[in-house]
Amino acid sequence: MNQQIRDKFKTLFGAEPAMYFAPGRVNLIGEHTDYNCGFVLPAAVDKQIVFAVKPNRMGRFRFFAFDLGESFETEEDNITKSDTAWANYLLGVVAQFRKAGQTVPAFDCVFGGNVPLGAGMSSSAAIEVGMAFAINDMYGLGVNRLTMTKFAQMAEHEYAGVNCGIMDQFASMHGKAGHVVRLDCRSLDFEYFPLDMTNYRLVLVNTGVKHSLASSEYNRRRADCEAGVALLQKYYSTVSSLRDVTAEMLSAHRTEFDEVVYRRCDYIVAENNRVVEGCKALAAGDFPAFGRLMYGSHEGLSRQYEVSCKELDQLVDIARKVPGVLGSRMMGGGFGGCTITLIEKSKVADFEQAIKSSYKTPDGREPEIYEVVIGDGAGKLKVEN
Repeated sequence: MNQQIRDKFKTLFGAEPAMYFAPGRVNLIGEHTDYNCGFVLPAAVDKQIVFAVKPNRMGRFRFFAFDLGESFETEEDNITKSDTAWANYLLGVVAQFRKAGQTVPAFDCVFGGNVPLGAGMSSSAAIEVGMAFAINDMYGLGVNRLTMTKFAQMAEHEYAGVNCGIMDQFASMHGKAGHVVRLDCRSLDFEYFPLDMTNYRLVLVNTGVKHSLASSEYNRRRADCEAGVALLQKYYSTVSSLRDVTAEMLSAHRTEFDEVVYRRCDYIVAENNRVVEGCKALAAGDFPAFGRLMYGSHEGLSRQYEVSCKELDQLVDIARKVPGVLGSRMMGGGFGGCTITLIEKSKVADFEQAIKSSYKTPDGREPEIYEVVIGDGAGKLKVEN
């Protein structure tokens, strides 16, 4: 893929480019905690978007989406949201650098990669992060990784129209091979924890179900969480989000809660605790304990937060019955997408066979299965002649 993108750049633009990459990500535990100022536990993976870039002196940005075979051009001074959806991810990043007072002259870019679309590995964040890293390095702007992460997030807000949290961009920018990142979504403090995959693998299975309910139900969940916070703030001055709430606080005022709001809040409080406990398990090398927490996360997402679907639940149920599987859960916003499963390396083939023989997507096909390795965050690629 890297060589194909480099060759395409040379064919289109007649020059030797610099090469960069940004990875997709998985999230091991910590779902829907980000907008509640809680903890998440993502990792960068070995699926990535690759960029070939070089400044030009033509006064025009010239982009080519390798996987789509589509081109886009615009004047150097005309950085505005376009009708070409994929170009907005790139334009949005340029706009953030310029808003911060940085000079970003026109350049040529070819990008493409193997981050699967619709599999919950955040291909859009990888595009934004890779573009930010390339611009910063290419022009020697000296912007740090956290600021570039925020640029990438704001590009998604302002140019792609998705009001996402910061986890996806953060993991793509700050990933570290062999480690997960515990990110505090309130302070943006983070810490790495080892995930020695010598004897284990992470495997994603795509339900084939589109997230058709995700946006409207997401807004409802946010409103439920905010209602819970508002109730508890009457009694606790320390509560500004569900991050500040304990199980004891919830229990003390349970009778005052709407039952649905209580379930939502109870899940978030428990999920934050699962991230903390999961990090302790990883630090101790206790993979069975970590796997149990993954199952607990899915149970909460399915029964309390109610963002699963029958297909996700079915895949987790199949996983439970396969020897060597330590834990499995839905990953992402819910109502479709993927499960993520932690499994002994020697049992991966058995797991994949069990899935293929027991599960078909809604349109009757075998599900897509991705084995992922935890890798580094965004960086520059060596160009070999």
